[in-house]
Amino acid sequence: MSVSENALKNQPAVDRATKVCKKIVSSFSYSWKKKKTLRKAQKELNLPQHKLKTSCPTRWGSVQLMTARLLEQKKAITQVLSDDRASRHLVPKWSDLDVLEAVSKALAPLMEFTDALSGEEYVTISSVKPVLHILHSRVLAEEEDDVELTKAIKSDILAYLDEKFSDPTTEELLDTASFVDPRFKGSYISADRVPAIQEKIKTEMESAAADHTGRTGGSTATEPQPSASSSEAKKPKRSLGSLFKGSEAAPSTAPTVSRQQAVEAELSSYLVSPVQDSEGNPLDWWREHHAHFPTLSKVAKKYLCVPATSSPSERVFSSGGNIVTCLRSCLKPEMVNMLVFLSRNLE
Repeated sequence: MSVSENALKNQPAVDRATKVCKKIVSSFSYSWKKKKTLRKAQKELNLPQHKLKTSCPTRWGSVQLMTARLLEQKKAITQVLSDDRASRHLVPKWSDLDVLEAVSKALAPLMEFTDALSGEEYVTISSVKPVLHILHSRVLAEEEDDVELTKAIKSDILAYLDEKFSDPTTEELLDTASFVDPRFKGSYISADRVPAIQEKIKTEMESAAADHTGRTGGSTATEPQPSASSSEAKKPKRSLGSLFKGSEAAPSTAPTVSRQQAVEAELSSYLVSPVQDSEGNPLDWWREHHAHFPTLSKVAKKYLCVPATSSPSERVFSSGGNIVTCLRSCLKPEMVNMLVFLSRNLE
C-alpha cells in the first residue's frame, strides 16, 4: 500500500513542491540556530512545539508526514526564514502551499489504512479487498470541494492500486482470503468470481480431508496385534457393562456420506452462518467453530496467516540492523538469530 510516492511521480507541480519542502526541512535540520528560532516563533504564534519531519524513500507515508508538519508550522517557518537573509529564498510560495495542501488532503486518509494493514497482531490479508472497496467508493472518491490537483492525485492512486492488484494469481489469493474470513465472506468479491472461489475452496477442502483420512487410516493399520499365546495367558476380565452388550438391539446402519457431499454441506453451513463483527478476530471465530467446520477451518488458517504487506519482515530487518552494528560485527549468526527473536518477542 506504499502508493504515495508512486502516485505523485506523474504530477510535476507536486514534485516541485515536495523538493521545496525537503529543502526547507534540511535547512532547519542542519542549523541549531534555526531550530532555536523556530521554537521561539512557535511560542509567539501559539503553535505546537513540534519538530519538522523529513521524508525517507524506505519509510511509508513519510511524504505525507513531512507535508502535514510543514503545513502545521508554515507561519513559524515563514517568520524564521524571512528574518534570515540567506534563507529568504526558501520561503514557500502560496502556489507551493496550495499544492502541498492538495497532496495532504489526498494522502492523509491512506495513512490509517496503511498502518492498519501493516499490523502483526491480527489478520490482515483478508482485509485487502474490503479496503480497496472502501478506497474506491468513499475515501478516494472525488468530492465537490476537491481542486483539480487533488482529483488527479486520487485518480492516479486508484489507477496504481488497480494495476498493482490486477494479477490473476494475486486477485485469487485476496478473494480466497476474504471468503474464508467470517467477517466478510463473499461480500467484497465480484459476483461472477464467487463460484470459482467456492470451487477452489471445495477442492482444497477435499484434499485436506483426504490427507487427514490417510494419516488416521495409516496409524490404525500399523498397530501391533496381540499374539495368541499372550491372549490365552492373560484373559481380560469382563466388566459388568459388557454383559449387557449381547442383549442390546443392533444399531441401525447410518447412511454413508461421500467426501464431496460432506465438503459441500460444510461449506453451505458456513455460508448461512451469522457474519462476525468487523472488529472481531477471525482466528478466534475459527477456534470456537472448529468442531462445526473441521475441514474448512484448515483451509482458512492456511490463508489467514499470510501478511498483507512486507512490513513485518522489514521490521525484522530493522531489528537486525540495530543489533549488528559496527561495534558488534563479530556476533555469530546463531547469536544474532537469538537476539533478533528476543527483540521481536520480548516487548
